[in-house]
Amino acid sequence: MTNASETPTKYQLTELANDVEIIVDTWGVPHIYAKTASDAFIAQGFNAARERLFQMEMLRRRGLGRLSEIFGAAYVEQDRASRLFLFRGAIDAEWAAYGDGAREIITDFVAGVNAYISWVRANHQALPPEFVHYDFYPESWDPEDLLRVRTHGIFFNAEHEAARAHTLRNFGERVEELRQTREPADPLVVPDGIDLAKVEDEALQLYRLAFSPVTYPGQTTANMAQRSVDGSNNWIIAADRSKTGRPILANDPHRALTLPSLRYIVHLEAPGLSVIGAGEPNLPGISIGHNGRVAFGLTIWPADIEDLYVYELDPSNPRFYKYNGQWERIKVVPESIRIRDSNHAEVQLAFTRHGPVIASDPEHRFCIALRAAWLEPGMVPYLGSLAYRNASTIEEFLAALDHWGAPAVNQVVAAPSGEIAWQASAVVPKRPNWDGGLPVPGDGRYEWDGYARAGELPRVRNPESGWFASANEMNLPEDFQKNGPPVTYDWPSPGRYQRLAKWLHNTTKVGIAESLEMQSDALNVHAREAIDLLAPIDIAHAEQRTLFEALQDWDGVEGVDSIEAAVFEIWFRRHFRKMLAELHLRPHGFEGERLDGAIKVLLRDETFGGDLRAELRMLRAIDWRDEHVVDELSKIVNSSLEQASEELERLLGKDRNSWTWGRLHHAEFINPALDPIPGIPDRWKHVGPLPRSGSGDTVGAAAYDQNFRQTSGSSFRMVVDVGAWDSSLAMNSPGQSGDPRSPHYNDLFAPWARGEAFPMLYSRQAVLRHAEMTIRLRPASRR
Repeated sequence: MTNASETPTKYQLTELANDVEIIVDTWGVPHIYAKTASDAFIAQGFNAARERLFQMEMLRRRGLGRLSEIFGAAYVEQDRASRLFLFRGAIDAEWAAYGDGAREIITDFVAGVNAYISWVRANHQALPPEFVHYDFYPESWDPEDLLRVRTHGIFFNAEHEAARAHTLRNFGERVEELRQTREPADPLVVPDGIDLAKVEDEALQLYRLAFSPVTYPGQTTANMAQRSVDGSNNWIIAADRSKTGRPILANDPHRALTLPSLRYIVHLEAPGLSVIGAGEPNLPGISIGHNGRVAFGLTIWPADIEDLYVYELDPSNPRFYKYNGQWERIKVVPESIRIRDSNHAEVQLAFTRHGPVIASDPEHRFCIALRAAWLEPGMVPYLGSLAYRNASTIEEFLAALDHWGAPAVNQVVAAPSGEIAWQASAVVPKRPNWDGGLPVPGDGRYEWDGYARAGELPRVRNPESGWFASANEMNLPEDFQKNGPPVTYDWPSPGRYQRLAKWLHNTTKVGIAESLEMQSDALNVHAREAIDLLAPIDIAHAEQRTLFEALQDWDGVEGVDSIEAAVFEIWFRRHFRKMLAELHLRPHGFEGERLDGAIKVLLRDETFGGDLRAELRMLRAIDWRDEHVVDELSKIVNSSLEQASEELERLLGKDRNSWTWGRLHHAEFINPALDPIPGIPDRWKHVGPLPRSGSGDTVGAAAYDQNFRQTSGSSFRMVVDVGAWDSSLAMNSPGQSGDPRSPHYNDLFAPWARGEAFPMLYSRQAVLRHAEMTIRLRPASRR
């Protein structure tokens, strides 16, 4: 294996028509200069593979269902799950869906990836160490590989449907109203004919497995959840509200914290092409950044684009299901899965007219299938960004969003002219006779009637306030709620948006530095409200009273040095929440196992994360005139504070002045592929830990697990000075490279943890001032 100092700086590629120059700056960002756009995308693919080859190979193999080839028979079930959700539609329609030039761009990008794979196979010493340990070589790609894989996106509506069915069936509407706030607050209607008892949690096993990250042989650390939806933030500032006199666009998408990072920053320059920003390493172009004419960013807009269908099976032949009064045959597709050092595994994939069968119970005569808009043409996650790469005005950018497929997002855009805009961008199924919140019978009564695309979805241009922000909150305008198609009723907590909106409303002029600082903001508005609601409670014991009084005086900022943040997170999340739920549910007949089950549903996996809406609703409902209720509430506040104090002593010692949040809450990036390998440097396996502020409720989102390790957040951040492009800032933690031998593997982790950023350089002059290395790619015919 080569060392970083031995990285070649000259390559010859038969795929190129002209020379290409790649200038890598101080922070590991490649600036690609080519004479044609085709050469630029070839070079992008080549360079992405040079930096992220193993990550890209595993994304492709996992998505295509080909892990068993390299890891053995234990991966057959995951391969089967992945193949079940591959795109199987018309390939010509798929190519056309991404707009003019997309086919050529994807083909060029893949040609570049393959060029590097060919080079590294001929230069074994350059193979990343993961290939050496797991004993296999990277395989050449086919352009259609990128079009077939959909399971690296963020889709979660099936989970909501199954959880809602489980809650209603076992615990009723009262618990469901607490489990998930319904926005807009329309009545919940159970579709006629559905038996909710058939939709058990196990029904989603294959679905979840298809989206699961790879668990490597010998791996002992848990993978971060790739589909975590603690949210993202973006905002746009009009020129007259900006300190610079130019618009500002800020974006910090939140995803699982991984090593390597999920995103990669790149700059492409060629005649007719000029873009810089972040994208997925295995896709061409960028999805977040700017092109020198408009800046753009996105956050998840959680539109409901999935439905679970439950079918009655023919009692005489379970290969048939009932549809419109007739028995229709389930389509069975045989697949042969090659297994390393073994024979093939022969599996079968089943499909109804609506989509893949994810669960079947012939004994009880039913099966369940998933219908997903993301299995339609044009829905490769983030690939729709190719359509807006050359947008020169806000009008052109908005028009290009007709090609955006998945995931559903809040797109924001700003131009040097001073204009700003927001557009909800998605492909939302139109459901004429139900709202999509629960599973439905697959007998023909519940069918989609086309899709609502960006042109039919909400947008805002040049708002009077001079700003727009999104943080995954429910942001449907009132007129759209009345007249538009249902989008979803399942929105994340509005806490982050509330913090942003108050800040933007109260700040006369917003600057670049203030926007960067806000991306790491640790003010927990939910915590502050909860403490205010509990202010009348009397605390009996002096030690607990001191803690409670400190919380009352606390500003709500969950900084690394905050004692109150540690007390709140331990007390409220790990002790008080459960007691509050018990207090709320017991008067309504919940006892014993039913009470325990309801509490488990309410706490979910967020015991250590975010979203305190249910608890806030319970506290707001307290009748302070009812002495019995207040007495019971006082008891649980006192008891939970005592338990929290004892836990804090166990965790941090008896010195209460040392109970700081940063001693518990931390970030550590672990490479799951390298972690199990003996005899390699420890710095290859993990980065950190370092203390972290915030929690899942703060703008600087930092949800955490039971060990206080941060699980998700904004590993990528960007603040764009629209028009003065070289003044823009970015961050991509823990580093740009996925190769542990590179100096850019983990060099950005410490500044990221401190909330810092580096200049996202755009002009060639600025790039040259910070050039670290130049790589030259030449056509193979030239010497």
